[in-house]
Amino acid sequence: QVRLVESGGASVQVGGSLRLSCAASGYSASPYYMGWFRQAPGKEREGVAVIDGYGVASYADSVKDRFTISLDNAKNTLYLQMNSLQPEDTAMYYCAAHWSPIGRTWFLRAGPKQINYWGQGTQVTVSS
Repeated sequence: QVRLVESGGASVQVGGSLRLSCAASGYSASPYYMGWFRQAPGKEREGVAVIDGYGVASYADSVKDRFTISLDNAKNTLYLQMNSLQPEDTAMYYCAAHWSPIGRTWFLRAGPKQINYWGQGTQVTVSS
């Protein structure tokens, strides 16, 4: 059974940084894509960043140049380094993994039922 466990969420001040982690387990074949989504209260879940099996990443325009996604294959752990955090980054952040070649853009636009596995989420709150 695939399991994705996020950690690292916290409350930070505007301009601060956080690093989220997602420990993945329960599979033998690596997923095609792993990524991060977020959902703010009253809003739809949105794709933030994705990395494919070749290590190529894509980002939502709203986080480009501030967030960096990375994958440590030896530890089966996905990371999201978030810098220059703003109040609009406040959300629950979810780790996700998918096992078919759908493309990075499609992954970021996918809805909750279109991705194979999700973590339970970790809360990020940015205050001024």
